[in-house]
Amino acid sequence: MFKNIHIIAILLFLSPSVWAQETSFKASVSKDRLGVNERLRITFTFNKQGGDNFTAPNFKDFTELAGPMQATNFFEFNGQKAFEMAYSYTLQPKRKGVITIPSASIELNGKTIKSNTVKITVTNAVEIPKDPNDPKYIASQNIHLIAEVSNSNPYVGESISVVYKIYVDVSKVNVRNYRETGSPSFNGFWNQSIEVKQSNGQEGTFQGKTHRYAVLRKVVLIPQKSGKLTISPLEMEVGAGVPIGRRSLLGNMITRNVNFTATTGERTIEVKPLPLANKPIDFTGAVGDYDFTVTTNKSELKANEAAQIKVQVSGKGNLKMVELPKIETPTGLEKYEPEHKENIRTAISGFSGSVYDQYTVVPQFRGKYKIPSTTFSYFSLKDKTYKTITSDAIIINAPQGKTRADENAVSTTKKNVISNAKDIRFISTNATMVSHENSEDFFKSDLFYLLLILPLLSIPFGIFIGMKKQKRDSDIIGNKRRKADKLAKKFLSQAKKQLGHKEQFYEALEKALHNYLKAKLQVETADISKDKIKEILSERKVDNDTISEFISVFDSCDYARYTPTTNVMMKQEYEAARKVIVKIDKQL
Repeated sequence: MFKNIHIIAILLFLSPSVWAQETSFKASVSKDRLGVNERLRITFTFNKQGGDNFTAPNFKDFTELAGPMQATNFFEFNGQKAFEMAYSYTLQPKRKGVITIPSASIELNGKTIKSNTVKITVTNAVEIPKDPNDPKYIASQNIHLIAEVSNSNPYVGESISVVYKIYVDVSKVNVRNYRETGSPSFNGFWNQSIEVKQSNGQEGTFQGKTHRYAVLRKVVLIPQKSGKLTISPLEMEVGAGVPIGRRSLLGNMITRNVNFTATTGERTIEVKPLPLANKPIDFTGAVGDYDFTVTTNKSELKANEAAQIKVQVSGKGNLKMVELPKIETPTGLEKYEPEHKENIRTAISGFSGSVYDQYTVVPQFRGKYKIPSTTFSYFSLKDKTYKTITSDAIIINAPQGKTRADENAVSTTKKNVISNAKDIRFISTNATMVSHENSEDFFKSDLFYLLLILPLLSIPFGIFIGMKKQKRDSDIIGNKRRKADKLAKKFLSQAKKQLGHKEQFYEALEKALHNYLKAKLQVETADISKDKIKEILSERKVDNDTISEFISVFDSCDYARYTPTTNVMMKQEYEAARKVIVKIDKQL
């Protein structure tokens, strides 16, 4: 009995330490085995107050659909108070296989604590049960992301277009927001985007039903090789509101907000090769329907006068890739390197306009010069055959100037000089003498004394300049600021040139930020996530506020491409990028 009482007393004495919480930082997932088309939730839970600087792992094999979502919880168990802080992410795998999610980290009292790693097994896509009452399923059935291809069976070099649209059945759901999570790639194509002006949705039909749609992106493509070429899908995270069939006290329909990923799917283009039969020997790849001319602004020239010869192709087709033929000039007609100019309009139907080379020619001698005819060959999309256009020969008449005989004439006659030592040389009896008796001597002149004291006068000026330089060199903070400003302007110069052109500006701005990090941190930032950039900057002792500003500029680049943007907003984004680069550079 005494022994039992002794044990109970010891347990009561030790009870505070037994019940005290040990520090714990754990990672848990909603499922550790899923299909590549499914999602999971990962939660990082920390059980101590005072945790700071949470850093998520690099989710490089997953698409982040949501997060981080933070929650805190205080509770009491058997009289003992406890605390939990959790960070949650919703993820979708990008590939199949066994994937290890690395540790997250958090700081407590200056010490870094890491969570456990988690292994996830990703299998082939699984069939997800279709629940007609599931809001996410309803949204996916009434919101469609479409890539409309103008021609899926073009020739090599023939322009086609892809228009990306989002269709919504507004009687069933409404779209609250969307953002691009996966951009299409156009391997095997030359491509150029067409600016899409923001506009209200339009009425349209999808699968026989009335929908409203908006155009997201337009791209003109020119296939560079024959065979099957694949356009990878455009993926977007769409936030939608789905009515749940109940109304509020005010009579308004209650909706549930859901997020889901919409995709266009891959599009395959079967590209036909150009025919080999009857292919002209001078064919260089021009495809379309063209006119070809060789003209001159003058056919009669005065002495030393120049003429302009224009070699021009105009029409509709792959004008961006047309190689203009060269002209040949006869001997005596000097030809200079041509000036190349383009006047090309880009539309959803392709390229139209003209390209030309303008040569300057100058005759060296008088006479008539013949510039022979020139040929240009192309493949006509209208007739599906090769066509060759031959220009007219051009005659340049130069009636003035020197003749070729003048060029070859000898202007002097040389004779041998016979030397005779016995000849008496002629001696001049007159000489022109100049007296210097009355000239002023330089020594002790005004100029002499001025030059003598000039070095003495420059000493105070040199001291003043030296003090200014020393003061400037000692201004460490000022020098760092000036150096940072100069560096920011260097990386953002291309973006500044594109102010007023939304898409080009934000592409240049994002590239400038990547190039800056690449130059300062020696990492390829285009291949890492924003969280990894945060981690790298944190390791380099950049403060959290500055890191948040830097990531915010990245996010602005993503969102601004698909939202209305003004010149004022672009200037604000430029200034924000410049200031944050200056801040980071001061801290690195």
